[in-house]
Amino acid sequence: PSYAAPNGGVLDRDWCYPSFLGPHASRPRPPRQQQQNQTSAGRRSTNPTVPQRVTVSQREEEKSLASVVKRAALLQERRPLPPPPPPPRSPRFDPSPYLPLLLVATVASSTVAMWQWIKVIKLQEKISSCYDGNNVDTEGPAKMSWIDRDHGSAFISSGTWNFAPASAIIAFSLPLFLFKYIDQLRRRQTNSMRVSSSEEEVPLKKRIAYKVDVFFSGHPYAKLLALLLATIILIASGGIALFVVSGSGFLEALWLSWTFVADSGNHADQVGLGPRIVSVSISSGGMLVFATMLGLVSDAISEKVDSWRKGKSEVIEINHILILGWSDKLGSLLKQLAIANKSIGGGVVVVLAERDKEEMEMDIAKLEFDFMGTSVICRSGSPLILADLKKVSVSKARAIIVLASDENADQSDARALRVVLSLTGVKEGLRGHVVVEMSDLDNEPLVKLVGGELIETVVAHDVIGRLMIQCALQPGLAQIWEDILGFENAEFYIKRWPELDGMRFGDVLISFPDAVPCGVKVASKDGKISINPNDDYILREGDEVLVIAEDDDTYAPGPRPEVNKGFLPNIPTPPKYPEKILFCGWRRDIHDMIMVLFLE
Repeated sequence: PSYAAPNGGVLDRDWCYPSFLGPHASRPRPPRQQQQNQTSAGRRSTNPTVPQRVTVSQREEEKSLASVVKRAALLQERRPLPPPPPPPRSPRFDPSPYLPLLLVATVASSTVAMWQWIKVIKLQEKISSCYDGNNVDTEGPAKMSWIDRDHGSAFISSGTWNFAPASAIIAFSLPLFLFKYIDQLRRRQTNSMRVSSSEEEVPLKKRIAYKVDVFFSGHPYAKLLALLLATIILIASGGIALFVVSGSGFLEALWLSWTFVADSGNHADQVGLGPRIVSVSISSGGMLVFATMLGLVSDAISEKVDSWRKGKSEVIEINHILILGWSDKLGSLLKQLAIANKSIGGGVVVVLAERDKEEMEMDIAKLEFDFMGTSVICRSGSPLILADLKKVSVSKARAIIVLASDENADQSDARALRVVLSLTGVKEGLRGHVVVEMSDLDNEPLVKLVGGELIETVVAHDVIGRLMIQCALQPGLAQIWEDILGFENAEFYIKRWPELDGMRFGDVLISFPDAVPCGVKVASKDGKISINPNDDYILREGDEVLVIAEDDDTYAPGPRPEVNKGFLPNIPTPPKYPEKILFCGWRRDIHDMIMVLFLE
């Protein structure tokens, strides 16, 4: 513009905005002569409108800067995105082209060696027969045959080597040589290919080690089979080597090889350099084999002892009580079970929980309670896994108790539901009754729906709340409930008595001299228990009588006693007054307790 300072003055954009702030277009400048004219005119002029020109110049500079920034943003948006990096390629396990060469060389070398050994055997037989025919009358030391001589020293000291031992050495060394240096040959071949390809080449040794690892991991007896195969190969190769360097027979050489493997001191009687070298090699291999065998046996024993210590062994029991889970109620539960089994001389209680076996046994030992013949067996495992359930003989248990966990109510009930699903999935079926401890009353119908008739739920939290309300309304009731619910004194028993079929319940009440009938388990109502039914109810086939007795073998129905009829005195009903009850604390089912209080 005409009002700009010559040569880009102070208000020039190149001066105000350095280049590091971003790319910008160069500012057009007028010709030099025009600049000089404008400069002289500016010097002569005394017009006070210079600040206005400066203001206009600043506005244009701001507009120019905004256009440059927008242009840079558009260029950044139009710039194509870089292509995504290619995914990493997994290493290929392609077979090496030298692997068939290794196999062919091994088979060919073994075939040549065996062919040479067969020729040696035939030549020895011919030489022996010729020697026996020409020297029949030879006596003394001169009668020693060619086979009985020390060929080991002759083999080493002679200038001309026999072709058979040399081929045997080559046959055994060639596969080892190829296995040792085959990776270097393959590496040289693939160096030129790696320039254009980024794939990682897996060496043959790593592939063989991987295959061996997979074989050992997938087969339980792979280590023993590998040790047996190594022993057979050592005995066979040692026998062949002894047969080559000594004059003994092939079977005798195999037997000597076995003795060297079994006892490293048997090679001391060998004579000659060749047999001694071979025997020492076989003895060294035998020591390695036996060291490996001792290591495998030691590992197997330690694994078995560790499985016993961690509670992974199987429980072979019948009619036992199975407890699934662990909680603070386990101590009192075991105590009551021990008291209940006292009359039958004790029993077996199996505990399956997701804890270490030693910790569970230590916690049970801290109870310091006499189990009175009842043995407690702990096993470590998950009740959600069928294999762990079969490990504790779940299908042969007399009763199964599922304890609630120490988590919140919903998580505990969800876990109990999963345990019930696992129990219903047992193929052998369940013989015993299943009792599931629930934490929330709202989740009880779902567990009953999944478990069916075999499952019985106990909402311990709700039951305890109801008992607390009853004990609060009737002082002294807590001691009665403690005596009835425990096994120390009288408790509830339910049993079927066929001789009571067709009898009125009113007559059943006076038929037990050592028990108190309380109700009937009605068979026609799917086993529903009716507490204190009508006296006119007649017991039918399949009904069971609920009584309170000291033990299950201390009561039985007797003859009906004679009853003298009379009149009961008229007892007036006491008046009722409003009651005031104070709740100290809070429970999640406080509303249920209040409803029970109103019903009472």
